[in-house]
Amino acid sequence: FSVKQATDAAKPKEVKVAALTSRGLLKTRGIRIKLRSAPKTQGLDSADLSLLPRLPDTFDEVRSIAVAINADLTRDVFTGKRANEDVVKKLNLSGYKVVIFATHGLVPGDLDGLRQPALALSTPKLGGYGGDGLLTMDEILGLKLDADWVVLSACNTASAEGAGAEAFSGLGRAFFYAGTRAMLLSNWPVETTSAQKLTTDLFSRQAKDKKLSRAKALQQAMLALIDGDGYKDGVSGKIVFSYAHPIFWAPFSLVGDGGV
Repeated sequence: FSVKQATDAAKPKEVKVAALTSRGLLKTRGIRIKLRSAPKTQGLDSADLSLLPRLPDTFDEVRSIAVAINADLTRDVFTGKRANEDVVKKLNLSGYKVVIFATHGLVPGDLDGLRQPALALSTPKLGGYGGDGLLTMDEILGLKLDADWVVLSACNTASAEGAGAEAFSGLGRAFFYAGTRAMLLSNWPVETTSAQKLTTDLFSRQAKDKKLSRAKALQQAMLALIDGDGYKDGVSGKIVFSYAHPIFWAPFSLVGDGGV
């Protein structure tokens, strides 16, 4: 090293790393990326379903997965006011091998009167049907499933701490009791485009290879995301950043049976 090189090396460097911000934004290499919204009702004097942020970007993900597994988009995909409590309870879910809930996961205290973990569904005010718009742990226990996968796409169910962790653990146990063999959960709010790529690729691989295990399919989808082109600018087509950073592929966890 020369004197100048040694001096330069001793100077503090500005290192840009990925970081979560308080407003649901992701920074990577100085570029802000919007994350899926999470409920932030703790600390409010009163909170109901109307205060939960909408999740419009999950619509494309659910449709992409449905196409990948050859599901009927009209019969098997329920969005908007059709994604309600009555439909879930009356539908014969035992006939589905993949069940996806692209919605908020809630813990006691998130909403007024909520005493157990729940999934937020369409508010009854939209369709004039019964119920409270919540699929609670007790109600999940009453479902009849025969699913290879239950996917909680936007719930961040693996990320809770303290009482929240115990609550979400109960939510997972309820789905296993109801009859699923495995669950796909996320550890933190995900970036939409990479999440859609990974989950769609996972189910595409299993649809093409019936002998491919759930664990192997998830591993291959993660590696494909890491080795892929990354995020491209919609106008110029240039690669803006890579998906190799763990923030994009590491949120996803397989819980349960990782076999075929």
